[in-house]
Amino acid sequence: MPKQDNFPIQKRLCYAVGHFLNDLCASIWFTYLLVYFNSVLGFADTYAGILLLIGQIADGICTPLIGYESDRVAGCGSYGKRKTWHLVGTLCAIVSFPFIFNPCPGCTTDLAGITYFSPFIIVFQFGWAATQISHLSLIPELVSSEHDKVELTAYRNACGVVANITVYAVAWLLFQFQEGPTTVADSLGPADIPLFRYLALIAVGIGSVFSLIFHLGTRETIQQTMDAVPIEEGKQEEEGDCLISAYETLMPPSPESTPPVLLQWKDWFREPSFYQVALLYMCTRLIVNLSQAYITIYVTNSLMLPKRFIATIPLVMYMSGLGSSLVMNPVCKLIGITMTYLVGLLLILAFALWVMLDMSMGTRIYGGAVLLGSGSTIILVMSLSLTARLIGDQTQSGAFVYGAMSFTDKVASGFAVMLIQTLNPCPTAACCPDCVWFYRGVMVCVAGGLSLVAALGIGTLFLWPIKIRKCE
Repeated sequence: MPKQDNFPIQKRLCYAVGHFLNDLCASIWFTYLLVYFNSVLGFADTYAGILLLIGQIADGICTPLIGYESDRVAGCGSYGKRKTWHLVGTLCAIVSFPFIFNPCPGCTTDLAGITYFSPFIIVFQFGWAATQISHLSLIPELVSSEHDKVELTAYRNACGVVANITVYAVAWLLFQFQEGPTTVADSLGPADIPLFRYLALIAVGIGSVFSLIFHLGTRETIQQTMDAVPIEEGKQEEEGDCLISAYETLMPPSPESTPPVLLQWKDWFREPSFYQVALLYMCTRLIVNLSQAYITIYVTNSLMLPKRFIATIPLVMYMSGLGSSLVMNPVCKLIGITMTYLVGLLLILAFALWVMLDMSMGTRIYGGAVLLGSGSTIILVMSLSLTARLIGDQTQSGAFVYGAMSFTDKVASGFAVMLIQTLNPCPTAACCPDCVWFYRGVMVCVAGGLSLVAALGIGTLFLWPIKIRKCE
């Protein structure tokens, strides 16, 4: 497939906004799902965690399957296989997401609520996965140089930061103009149900517009595939499972040239670099997802700040993330991807140390939000860039790689949230004094502990750089 190295800025922007709907929905999902079901609808901590776990497992199962099918299926006519999956995913998210943030009619128990919400969550997560994998898989197909991949990933992530800022700005406005008794103005409860309903509907409306811009402004080059010629079974076993392209099977190369090796999905499991990148991607997403999910609970239950801070603190995080996105590409060119990743980890470790040492942080959490937001954005972009480096020219199975990476983070995030919810010292939806210490410990472990694991993972890249080894 020809790569568009001279990719004009307008096309980069059209591509970048293709994940805007996903980013809007993901921001609401991770930031407000637990708060909404726990504090607004009154679900017990464990049941709220079960709903998030159901969504993460559904997403984790769908991502590698969709990645495999996206690599294999040609798509709808001349529309392109990646854009076809993107369109299917967008429609699934649009029709299902608003129902998640609307109360269950007639449900009187938490179990009935889980039964009602689960189908909408599964459909939404299928759509989210289809959109994510197809959008990521376009990066190595649109551009070929490493710096262009980093830049396109940075554009994509910058739009994601803008999407998150949009969610928190809208949430802040909804809190500001909310009508209700002054006695409950600073605490979450059933009176806030319309606020979350409007937030979900606004996000779907805005995201749909940007999805339309992506589909109109991004052109996917259609691959001309040929039926593969079978290789003798004995020879295939002798040479391993690395696949030779159909063209080279029909037209053998000259003795002077070395035929390129095309990896099937199963060949990736033989590559050590695949597991290195998977560990880094999983740690990165755990840091980003869990800190996003629990920063609002930490603000309300540990710092005892008014409920408007669940909009302003994440807003500051992503404003700082947007600032780091603007300087990330020149810094990456100067010191490289791995060193830039380490810089992001240092910022997150500084946040964890601050939370651990400052027993009464109060409004100083704004400073911590700057550190956490900047560091999270940096490591997220760099982890995606490392994944694009791993794929390289193996675009024929690129969607599977992205799907496998996403599988690790979705399942790990779901079980991590379920573990935290189960360990919560409060037996009911109401908070108790132990929450002050519990959620403070959660933030320290999520930001600090996982950053140390990621640092060990990035250290292995200095010893064994990302490279296709076994199937060369």
